[in-house]
Amino acid sequence: MPAPAVLTGLVKRRAILRASTAAVMALILICAFAFCAGVAVFAANSETTVSACSLGAIANGLPSADGASGLEIQPHSQAPTTLTSGQVSVARIYIAVGKQMGVPRDGQIIAIMMALQESGLRVLANTNVPASLLIRHDGVGSDHDSLGTAQQRPAAGWGTIEQLMDPNYNARAFYGGPSGPNHGSPPGLLDVPTWQSMDRGKAAQAVQVSAFPELYARWEPEATAIVDALAGGTSLVSCDSSPNGSDAPAVPTNLSQFRKDILHFAQEGLGGAYVWGGTAFKAWDCSGYVQWIYKQAGINLPRVDQWTVGHQTENPQPGDLVVQNPQGPNNWGHVGIYAGNGMMYSALNPAVGTLRHPVDWNSGTAYFDLLGR
Repeated sequence: MPAPAVLTGLVKRRAILRASTAAVMALILICAFAFCAGVAVFAANSETTVSACSLGAIANGLPSADGASGLEIQPHSQAPTTLTSGQVSVARIYIAVGKQMGVPRDGQIIAIMMALQESGLRVLANTNVPASLLIRHDGVGSDHDSLGTAQQRPAAGWGTIEQLMDPNYNARAFYGGPSGPNHGSPPGLLDVPTWQSMDRGKAAQAVQVSAFPELYARWEPEATAIVDALAGGTSLVSCDSSPNGSDAPAVPTNLSQFRKDILHFAQEGLGGAYVWGGTAFKAWDCSGYVQWIYKQAGINLPRVDQWTVGHQTENPQPGDLVVQNPQGPNNWGHVGIYAGNGMMYSALNPAVGTLRHPVDWNSGTAYFDLLGR
C-alpha cells in the first residue's frame, strides 16, 4: 500500500495532468475560432438588387481589391453618412438573418437602430471578459460583461462568450421568437407581443432594457436608409454557372480520382450554414468545411493551419487548398478548396454560408497542394 506522501503526489500529478489537458483543449478551440474569424464579408452596393457574383468581398474590415470600401447613405433631411465595410457586413447579417426568420422590414430597421446605438455596428470585445479579446473583434468596450454587436451579457442569459461575439448569433438572439436561440428567455423582439404597434425606439428598448432608453430612436433615419439600401441585396444567388444551381460545374477529365472526390464532397457541402467554430455537416466555419471535405476523401487534416501538411504551389489544381487574408508569416485567415477557373468553394460568412465563388473576392491568396496527387 503506497505511503500517504506517495498518494498525495499521485493525486497532485493527476490534477496537473487534467488541468494541462483542459488548457490544451481550450487553446485548440480558441485557435479554431480565431482561424476563421477573419471571414470575408460582402461589400456594400448602392443597388438594391444584386447578384452575389457581382459583389466584392471585405476581409477583416479592409477594402476589397475592387475598391469597394463601404456604403454612403443619406438619411432623410440629413447629411450623407459613410459606413465602413465592417459596419456594412454587420448590417447585412442582421438583415439577412431577419429575412431568414421572417422578420418584416420594420423589425429589421429596429435591429439596425439597436446595433447602431449599442456598438456602432461593430463587434466589440470587453476588457472585463478577457476571453472575448482572443476572438476577432472591431473594438473594445468595458460595460459590465456586455459583448458583440448587440452588447448583450452572458450573465443575463443571452449566450456564451463565443456566441455573443458572433454577429449572426447576435441577430438571432435579438429577433428571438420560436426559432431564436433563447426561446423567449431573455425575450427577443418577436417575443414582445405588441412590438409592431410600438414606437421603434421603444421596441428596441423592450428587448435591450437599456439604462438609456431614449437613445435608440435617434438612429431611426440612419437605420431606415441602411435597410433600404441593403435589403434587396441580402437574398444572394449562387455563383455556380448553372442559373438554377441544379447542375454541378464540369470536372476536368484528367484529374486524379482523389481530386475528383475532393470536388464532389465540396459540392455536397454547398448551402451549409456558417457556424463560427463549427465542424458538423453544413454547420461549420471555413476550416471545419475543408476538414470535413478531406475526411470524406479519407484524409484527416488538422482543425486549423491545414496548409502545414502540404507544400505551396504556383500552379494550383482543382482540389488544392486556397488560403487568403494573410495574418502574419505562414498564417492566413480564410481557407477553401480551389474549384478551377478562378473559382473556389468555401464557408464564406454567416450571411451567405457555404458557396462557390470567385477567388478574387478575398486578398492575399496562396495555394497549397496537400498530397501531390
